[in-house]
Amino acid sequence: MKNNKLKMLAFASIMTFFFPVLAQHEHHQEPKKATAKPTEHDMKGMDQKSMKPDTVDHSKMDHTKMDHGNMKHDSGHMTHSFSLSLPMTRNGSGTGWQPDATPMYAYMKHGNKWNYMLHGSVFLRYTAQNFNNDGLKGSKSKVSVPNWFMGMAQRQVGKNGLLNVRAMVSLDRLFDGGAGYPLLFQSGETWKGEPLIDKQHPHDLISELSVAYTQRLNDNIDLTLYAGYPGEPALGPTAFMHRMSAFNNPDAVLGHHWQDATHITFGVVTAGIRLWKFKLEGSSFTGREPDENRFDFDKPRFDSYSYRLMFNPSENWALQVSRGFIKNPEPLHGGENVDRTTASVQHSANLSGKNRWISTSAVWGLNEAGGHHKEHAILLESNLQLDKWAVYGRYERVEKSTNELGITWYDYIQKEKFPVSLFSLGLNRQIASFQNTLLQAGGQIGVYSIDNLLKPVYGDMPLSGQIYLRLTPGLMRM
Repeated sequence: MKNNKLKMLAFASIMTFFFPVLAQHEHHQEPKKATAKPTEHDMKGMDQKSMKPDTVDHSKMDHTKMDHGNMKHDSGHMTHSFSLSLPMTRNGSGTGWQPDATPMYAYMKHGNKWNYMLHGSVFLRYTAQNFNNDGLKGSKSKVSVPNWFMGMAQRQVGKNGLLNVRAMVSLDRLFDGGAGYPLLFQSGETWKGEPLIDKQHPHDLISELSVAYTQRLNDNIDLTLYAGYPGEPALGPTAFMHRMSAFNNPDAVLGHHWQDATHITFGVVTAGIRLWKFKLEGSSFTGREPDENRFDFDKPRFDSYSYRLMFNPSENWALQVSRGFIKNPEPLHGGENVDRTTASVQHSANLSGKNRWISTSAVWGLNEAGGHHKEHAILLESNLQLDKWAVYGRYERVEKSTNELGITWYDYIQKEKFPVSLFSLGLNRQIASFQNTLLQAGGQIGVYSIDNLLKPVYGDMPLSGQIYLRLTPGLMRM
């Protein structure tokens, strides 16, 4: 155990060093000043060889006037992870899509054959849950450090082949312990054999380790094979930590285990075909959610499957519907299988001016585990970025059973599930920047609306709040 701790500390030190090194490589030259704004005709006439990574600011690019399908890929520029014909701004988590107009905050490095990208986020914060009902259920405060880092390497194979390798790590377990951080009405996974309730579980140290190959048949047709151990199956929208609508929000969504909890799956294979603006995918994967040991690799089972249809009608929109059949995701639930259905709409748009954009997501998830056990979760979240300032918020509504809330001694109520709503609002400001890395400060407040039957346990109108500092890569120059 002592050796493991030393390895983890060494790894954290390496990651801390790695961020500014890549950023320094990205900015070894000062950006050249543009002499004139290109016209729509000029932009369509450009190929990627003429678009130098240190001369074009992504925040000023008009995605609605760019013909991404005609952009040529060469060794100096990245495309989408799974298509030579799509822009990398469409990248979501796993094999999912975001709108093409989505901004990207990352570091990049270009090699002769390989291109590299690194992005991530680290929050240092103080959070207080149910602070107006001291002593009641879920009332807890803590200094926590939600964090994640993702690296990607990509190279073209021949004229129409694309190889992509990705790794995602999280140091949640080291900083926030096995029980994670307090989050009122959150539930899912376990610690020391007990279900985690009113807490967000930590993510595994290795949260993704995947490889994918895509063969382009023509500009409108791609065939992709993706494998991850761990990885993410074709189920649900882009995971919450990668959605730009949640860019500045440190908290997981309450509907995480209804919408996007399969983003860490120990064993997944996905086959997909893109036809023009559509993509159809199918996955075989391990249904069991990660165990309590966040440093190991869980047993691959490939006992579950899912399918997903995605559609990006324009540069600003990304839609998906998906369905998964998940075997025994939560062992403490008595071997209960879950049928999960999700649908989502994401919208992103660049606003006039430097680093000004808005991104919004609407997500619905349904878990069915037997005829009587059907629970819905809905989410509406948005982030408005106005250069150094940002305003963001969420509205969430989930249905939690007494078992999910850990109040099974309330059986005499004879009520199967309780609706819980949360409205949260946050404000964030950039306070410093260095080597294309941003230091931000922010805070948010959350107001809960709960069933009257829960008030003796949680109190009236529970409130949550937090203040934080955050490190993140700056807006990527393309």
